[in-house]
Amino acid sequence: MKVLFLVQKEQRAILDRLYDGVAAHCDCDLRWLSSDEQRNLRRYFRQEVDASRYDRIVLFLRFKQEIRQAGFIRTLPNLVILEHDAYQNYISCKYTGKFSAHYRQMPWARVISSGFMVSQRLREEGFDAVFVPKGYDQQLLTDQGQARDIELAFVGSTRSVAYSGRKALLDELAQVEPVVVTKTNSGADYCNTLNRIRFFVSADVGMGEYMIKNFEAMACGCVLLAFDQGSAENQALGLEDMRNVVLYDSIPVLQEKLRTLRADPALAASIAEQGQRLALEHFSFAQVGRSIVDHMTPPLRPRPPLGAWQRLRLKLGF
Repeated sequence: MKVLFLVQKEQRAILDRLYDGVAAHCDCDLRWLSSDEQRNLRRYFRQEVDASRYDRIVLFLRFKQEIRQAGFIRTLPNLVILEHDAYQNYISCKYTGKFSAHYRQMPWARVISSGFMVSQRLREEGFDAVFVPKGYDQQLLTDQGQARDIELAFVGSTRSVAYSGRKALLDELAQVEPVVVTKTNSGADYCNTLNRIRFFVSADVGMGEYMIKNFEAMACGCVLLAFDQGSAENQALGLEDMRNVVLYDSIPVLQEKLRTLRADPALAASIAEQGQRLALEHFSFAQVGRSIVDHMTPPLRPRPPLGAWQRLRLKLGF
């Protein structure tokens, strides 16, 4: 399968290994688009792409730029949209409902979503949506076997509106537990910090799916304390409370489970080990990349033929 895979050139997350995972399982033409190129996809395709050469055209671009160009995007053949932020469609933020509105303009496209329940809700709205979870960079993030001198911590951003619930929970936790909330540079600094943490607090409040940090923390050998995203999401990922993850839905529940783990270091070590095994077997970017290809391969919904005016616009590059 010949795949054109368009991704963001400027992105804080390091997703190179994810792209390698996709490329390992198809004939992949991977292209890194600058902000300017993302803002004018029509021009980019006119100058740089022969769309007829590809069995799939996969967009993994800034949603803010995609929604401004739906008129052009809907003309692309064999369209697949990879999306890690579609959970924002169903929470209170500036993109509430906008993913549905965007996909409604191209209902024949396949949407690969990183949330199990998000993909189900999109299917209920009539879209061709499938689930492939987020994952972690298996080359960058590993358990280094060092001493864990930070007992309880969160590493990451709390500033955006979408993370308001995360910040509120961490602020509440800080009133009753000695939690470290910090940020690091991507890469080795981030890996080193995760390797110092015994209990990683995941505070994905109200998001409906598990963010990438959950899988990164598990892979680095932390005991993952994860805000519970619901039984369906947990089952889809293989998360089992007090076996390979510690689930909570309130600060009191989190504190109670922390007391149990502090009193039973062997249990804590077992949860960390089982969580790490789950991450290694199912959530490496090598595995996730293969799953993306598996889910883009089945036949897509037929796209209605372009009208005469659309064909002319494409030909002239408007």
